[in-house]
Amino acid sequence: MKKNRNFMLLSIIAVLQGLVFYAPIATLYRQNRGIGLYDIFVIETINLVLTIFFEVPWGFFADKFGYKNTVVIAFLINFISKIVFFKANNFSLFLLERILLAISISGVSGCDIALIYNSVGEKNSERAFSLYNTFSIIGFFIGTVLSTFIISKSMNLAVLATIFPYGAAFVVSLFLKDTVCDMDKKESIKDVLKATIKSKDILIFLVAIGLTSEVCHSITVFLNQLQYKRAGIEVKYYGLILALVQIISIVSVKTYKLTGKFGKGKVITFIFCAILLSSISLIWVNNPIVSVILIVVIGLGQAGIIPIASEIESKSVKVSSRATVLSVYAVIIDIIAALINLIIGKAANYSIEAAFLICGVLVLFAVVLNIIYFKRRIFKNE
Repeated sequence: MKKNRNFMLLSIIAVLQGLVFYAPIATLYRQNRGIGLYDIFVIETINLVLTIFFEVPWGFFADKFGYKNTVVIAFLINFISKIVFFKANNFSLFLLERILLAISISGVSGCDIALIYNSVGEKNSERAFSLYNTFSIIGFFIGTVLSTFIISKSMNLAVLATIFPYGAAFVVSLFLKDTVCDMDKKESIKDVLKATIKSKDILIFLVAIGLTSEVCHSITVFLNQLQYKRAGIEVKYYGLILALVQIISIVSVKTYKLTGKFGKGKVITFIFCAILLSSISLIWVNNPIVSVILIVVIGLGQAGIIPIASEIESKSVKVSSRATVLSVYAVIIDIIAALINLIIGKAANYSIEAAFLICGVLVLFAVVLNIIYFKRRIFKNE
């Protein structure tokens, strides 16, 4: 697998696209360019809606014209979006940047997974997904560390510097090799949607993943800062903590060894339970060290879920339109994420304790759904 051309190139791209040097000051950068917080919220909402809207059409395009062509176009659009972000100085241009990003993200979503799955084969897929996710974490970690020095020079330099690795990622994508697809046997989007809706088992799993993933995202991206403040941690350490979460998450590269020994059901249920206990514990924790440890556990759990979920989703596809089906899966998860985000956000407006309580309840529901999913799988295999 290490000599697999597509896997190696996509891993390089994952590292390059993790180098978002302006990530720690993205909000401040927009505000300095005349965009208010409400404007940012409106733009992000439009971005999420458009990402969901473009998911399935992109998947259909990929199955019809090839995975390589799709990701190359998507990476080019992403590269252009970074240039627009650097030049943006009003609402319209910042909105254009997010529209381009939505088109790009939805284009890559599902397609990169399908390309890896077809390139390395079913046997090596889970390990490949683990490594692929780890390379993305490594890139983000490097970007986080370097951003400290770049931002000290200027915020504009951090945004400008981000353009170059994204341009390099596009160039690297040109050397990908398309996998063999039977273009004449592709199902229509309508047929794919019908088949997905009828697959009750995978729907149960997708809901569980959607709930847990959004809880992890909310805690490690938004609520963590409120918790650090509550625990008395100085702002200057937030970047270092973020880097710590990322570097520890690299351990997820070994997830495939755990699933090989204990089985996917037990491993992912354990991860869900760890996230559940950490979320509930944060309701009462004010200690800075314990706060960091709990959030690290949630970040590690999030990283561990990705390769297992990707492998289960890929194996569940029984039709030739792989990218389209995976895009439908992504739409389902994105819709759940959007709804959960509103619920957690509303709770956070009341209090951080309420937000963590809601997170715990949501993950508890995900644990139950996950157990049901694997019980149904065992029953069907008997």
